[in-house]
Amino acid sequence: MEKAQVLILMGSDSDLPVMEKAAEVLRDMGVSYHMDICSAHRLPDKTADLARSARDRGIEVVIAGAGMAAHLAGVIAANTTLPVIGVPLKSGALKGVDALYSTVQMPPGIPVATVAIDGAKNAAYLACSILSIKYPSMVEKLDNFRSETRDALLRRSEELRKNNP
Repeated sequence: MEKAQVLILMGSDSDLPVMEKAAEVLRDMGVSYHMDICSAHRLPDKTADLARSARDRGIEVVIAGAGMAAHLAGVIAANTTLPVIGVPLKSGALKGVDALYSTVQMPPGIPVATVAIDGAKNAAYLACSILSIKYPSMVEKLDNFRSETRDALLRRSEELRKNNP
């Protein structure tokens, strides 16, 4: 198995449908990753061990998705100096707002970059941007993705204008 550059963690297997979107982006961008379930509350020892050993295992960025109390990204960040990207997940009575606050409100010195609720795709794109500092080929992949996205939107805009005078 190829050494993973990005570690994708989630609080439970119910988070997989959202977090799989990050994996999809990383696959498309040619970034190796490892995905695991790692609850800050139900598996605290495993969570701390994964975070502490990540750099030695070649991990360069961690993406952590969790809902409700959403302490996973913060616990990971407390146990590593690698960049950690938090994905607050929509769940519970507050529909992800609690997870957003739990992920984004970190104390000084323990940063977590936080994307939108259920924003796993953007977490992966942010991870690619971070990796682009070290890997010049990633710059080209990101530029190509943005160009393709822009061109598709321009084509759609042109079609819309033609069909709606």
